[in-house]
Amino acid sequence: MSKQTMTHCQEYETVSRRTFMSRGVQSAAALMFGNKLVALPTWMPRISLADPHVGPAGDTLVCVFLRGGADGLNMVVPHGDDDYYSHRPLIGIPRPDDNGASDGRTVDLDGFFGLHPALGSLQEIYAAGDMTFIHATGSPDESRSHFEAMDLMERGATENGDYTGWLARHLATLDSGNSSALRAVGIGDMLPASLTGAVSSTALQSIADYHLGGRPEQLGQMTNLLQTLYSQNEDMLTAAARQTFASIEVLSKIDTEGYVGNGRPYQENEFGQAMRMVAQLIKADVGVEVACIDVGGWDTHVAQGGTVGTMAGILQELSDGLMAFYEDLQAQMGSVTVVVMSEFGRRAQENGGLGTDHGHGNMMMVLGGGINGGQVFARWPGLHDEQLVGPGDLAVTTDYRDVLGEIIQKRLNNPLLPAIFPDYTVNSLGLAVPRMG
Repeated sequence: MSKQTMTHCQEYETVSRRTFMSRGVQSAAALMFGNKLVALPTWMPRISLADPHVGPAGDTLVCVFLRGGADGLNMVVPHGDDDYYSHRPLIGIPRPDDNGASDGRTVDLDGFFGLHPALGSLQEIYAAGDMTFIHATGSPDESRSHFEAMDLMERGATENGDYTGWLARHLATLDSGNSSALRAVGIGDMLPASLTGAVSSTALQSIADYHLGGRPEQLGQMTNLLQTLYSQNEDMLTAAARQTFASIEVLSKIDTEGYVGNGRPYQENEFGQAMRMVAQLIKADVGVEVACIDVGGWDTHVAQGGTVGTMAGILQELSDGLMAFYEDLQAQMGSVTVVVMSEFGRRAQENGGLGTDHGHGNMMMVLGGGINGGQVFARWPGLHDEQLVGPGDLAVTTDYRDVLGEIIQKRLNNPLLPAIFPDYTVNSLGLAVPRMG
């Protein structure tokens, strides 16, 4: 592994710890303060929002973030570009018509782009018109640093000193009349930075944790204990107490052990179980408007593999979870939108360790009943040497905020995009159908 690669990986490990600590503080602040006005220190960044849009809630948005810089070129393969195979002679995914490929071939989408065979089942959703892919997309950040790229993307690429997340700004500017304690949830032990802001959110590891093993006497004991704890810090922790008690009351009524989804089963891995949890919350109609799921393991500097290998295994988990979720929520899919994204892509040229280094342009996936699916949106820049940017990366021709902004406006019923993505004008791609009612 090169010295540069080692530096990147060491940075990622350091950043992961730093991010854990900072997000823990941010999550605690969000839960403690909620919408209550408090006196903030003069150094703390302020959030400045437009008057909220008053209207009904739109789709439930499920954001899946692939942390570590997923290799979009091997996920949505540009098999019609010869330069792709020039750059990746060993880990490139064979063309759909390559009869000599023994371990799998690209699953064609439109004659130019196709899916990694581990994602092949998603072609069913694509063919049904409920899934689309956007290629050569990403943020304007060119640092190729995990921390900086994730931070900028989750804040909505703002440079104005506003350290709130784009999802928090969306929720703060949409008055849907929804007072649910579970309006915004992060699946895991902490909230993602995109939910950092003035609207209370809840971090969930397991709905079952709120059942306390089905022993109501323990639920009462814990409630009394929490009430005692919060009463000692009433001024700062009243909102946190309300959030906790409300979450316990709602989640304790959801039957987790007896839950059986429709269609294929959810796999017994972290992503599969996270998607299962979100499906339960949506079906229980507990007021979830936004759910965030993180998936790690995408920093594939070494031994990435092609049709088989490390990345193929993670892709299979991603595909299985999305397919199970889609089949399970057929009755609700007209009001659910799923977005899959990552902080940046990978270098076009494979490296000496049969992996890929940090890059720039990437792909995004969007799934839902309100999507103009069955097509790949791309202003393809090409992969010839003079078409690459930086040290040899796919150029970004579609800003990720164009994708998110169109979904927010057309599917989430929030037109206040300038407040959500300050200093940026969202360009519509035509990937979403305007929601009626």
